[in-house]
Amino acid sequence: MRNLYVVTHPEATHHVENLVGGWHDSALTSRGLADAQRAARAVRGRIPGDGGTVLFGSDLLRTRQTAEAVGELLGLEAVFDPDLREQSYGSAEGTPVGTTPYQPPPANGDRMHHHDGNEGSETRFEWAGRAYRVLDRILATGARDMIVVTHGGTATYLIAAWIGMPLHAAGYVKFNVAPGSITHLREDDFYRDRQVVALSEVGHLG
Repeated sequence: MRNLYVVTHPEATHHVENLVGGWHDSALTSRGLADAQRAARAVRGRIPGDGGTVLFGSDLLRTRQTAEAVGELLGLEAVFDPDLREQSYGSAEGTPVGTTPYQPPPANGDRMHHHDGNEGSETRFEWAGRAYRVLDRILATGARDMIVVTHGGTATYLIAAWIGMPLHAAGYVKFNVAPGSITHLREDDFYRDRQVVALSEVGHLG
């Protein structure tokens, strides 16, 4: 049996300042730092502690801080991978929400290759493709328990990749994953079914 725990970073400064996040390198707030410790303790309670665990994280500061809290409690060194970053919003990053042009994906048609109108931003195809690729690398470690610290948006595509949704078919998928939450994914040893055991658990945050 393999377990994948997807941990999303808690409250960061861009949340409270109402700024566009993406690759904007915001830090955790004091509340976020406390919630990172709570999430770390919750993850530790799920891991047997007898080896066989790997820890990956996005390389942005808010996720690094979260992953470091997890790694300290479990005695793990995190592998920081830029493919676990949130979607890039290009020139809109770090600006007040709603002050830059934004074109949402169309209701019908090619939503994966749609561009939002901000210079340097990623399409969903580029963003999701990163998540699909990095999940392949994480699974290739062969670890029994895998912890991935990432962003709320990117978590959607990690889950989609986990359940085998084709990349080209991911234009409509969205899982509501809260800051500081834990999503538990499992693969059983007999059928090799990929389960979503728990989605966006936040009970540990109080």
